[in-house]
Amino acid sequence: MNKDQIKGRLEETKGKAKEVAGKILDDKEMEIKGSIEKNLGKAQAGLGDAKEDIKNAIR
Repeated sequence: MNKDQIKGRLEETKGKAKEVAGKILDDKEMEIKGSIEKNLGKAQAGLGDAKEDIKNAIR
């Protein structure tokens, strides 16, 4: 695992928690921010996954 995968999955988890909290508290702004954070985390984790795939293909 590389740092992009770890950071991305951490951000994705934090974003999901924030999104759910926003839904529970009926706070649309928190829900939207959580969704954005979750999706940015997914993108970063995807980048990390791609890096690992390339690294493994070279070996």
